[in-house]
Amino acid sequence: MTRRTIMKGGGATLALGTASTGTLGQQAAREASWAPVVPALTAYIAGAAQHAVPGEVRERAKLHVLDTLASIIACHTLEAATLGRAYASAIGGRGESPILGSSQTAPPVDAVFASAMTAHAAEINDFIPSAYVQPGPAIVSAALETARSNRRNGRDLISAVIVGYEIAGRLPKAIGTRNLYLAGLANHGIAPTFGTAAACAPLLGLDRMQVNHMIAYCAQQASGSWQWLLDVRHVEKAFVFAGMGARNGMQAAHMARLGFTGVPDSFDNEKGWFRWRAFQGEGNNHASLVEGLNQRWELQLAAMKRYPVGGPTQPAVRALLDLRGTIRPDQVRSILVAMPGEASTFERANMPALNIPYLAAIIMLDGRLDFVAAQSLERLNTDKAAAEFARRVTVVQDKAQDSGEGADRTESARVTVTLTNGEQAERFVPYVPGFPTHPLTKVEAEEKARELVAPVLGPSKADALVALCDKLDTAPSVDPLVALMRLPGV
Repeated sequence: MTRRTIMKGGGATLALGTASTGTLGQQAAREASWAPVVPALTAYIAGAAQHAVPGEVRERAKLHVLDTLASIIACHTLEAATLGRAYASAIGGRGESPILGSSQTAPPVDAVFASAMTAHAAEINDFIPSAYVQPGPAIVSAALETARSNRRNGRDLISAVIVGYEIAGRLPKAIGTRNLYLAGLANHGIAPTFGTAAACAPLLGLDRMQVNHMIAYCAQQASGSWQWLLDVRHVEKAFVFAGMGARNGMQAAHMARLGFTGVPDSFDNEKGWFRWRAFQGEGNNHASLVEGLNQRWELQLAAMKRYPVGGPTQPAVRALLDLRGTIRPDQVRSILVAMPGEASTFERANMPALNIPYLAAIIMLDGRLDFVAAQSLERLNTDKAAAEFARRVTVVQDKAQDSGEGADRTESARVTVTLTNGEQAERFVPYVPGFPTHPLTKVEAEEKARELVAPVLGPSKADALVALCDKLDTAPSVDPLVALMRLPGV
């Protein structure tokens, strides 16, 4: 390693290590083989309104908008939601932008922050399992407000949402999900920042050069730590997964609109964020960020949660509900849950909706699983009967169910119940309806939305929300949809 000295202002010097000849050769080889991604990326984002998108993809987009808005209605009283609104009010004041799931208003970025926090106040919104991303709360919240304030129609909204999901889903896989993890960066915070910006850009009318600068400001705000796994109250998690990305992405788009300039072609710059050394490990495929745009779709890899719990816990919940149909809690000696991935995370999770022993306990004791119980931190900490039952539950990793590095993530579970008489009952759930391999049908997705919305707004307004989302592609305005999302007295 050789060293060189460069001059800094005021006469101060800074010694920098320069690469050895071999390293320089490797850098040169990487530079020579690099295929630029920025031209295709900026053209794709700026040209959202002109894309020829298959009808089935647009239908999925409308369902994901519905799923997100239903989540906002269902979660509007939860802690992350109330804190998001309190923050928007304290920091931004009244403003003119509506905070969804309330009657309050705030400046645009603050309102969208609060709406996104509400959408992910519980474990019921959508996700892209192959990217470890939950796109709906940030992208839909920001896109709907941007469409409203810029007088865009429903078709423009759907086109923008599709672009947002596309970028949010592709980016972590292009970098390599393992590379992000080893760098200490949570996909869940980074991808929604870029996805939100990508959705806002065409609604704001950004041209390709403005999108180019916008990307640089997204890179500067790309953040989020995996310490969300230690969160107890689902508040920091809602910030990382939703509020932060909505705020940062929307800010980046508005900054570019106002003329902020950043590093041009930053994703193609060898010293830029996208090509940083931490992202060069096994599993990266930078070209995949733009390969197949308008040919393959992240929305077809997006999932919906059929049950009000975290994505990886869905199969175990499905198996436990099936087994509860014929097994009483007093018959259970022990329960073994074998699943892919970091099983220990879900054996001792601090959040109720991710804690499989707790979920198993309330399913067996209650004979069902409802939204309130699945999110109840109080019950997790105070219900002695549930705590006693949970001690009978063990969660282990089953490597045979793992998908392997670079393959699409699987979500499955094998649940074995050992009865007090020594007999065993077993259920293997290879997937839960809603997972990309077996997506919810239109009827099923709309039924889920009605189940979440009707207890809050009543059946007629739940039906109205479903109908408005279904007709978005021909809606001249998004105002009726926004109006329905307003809750008096909240």
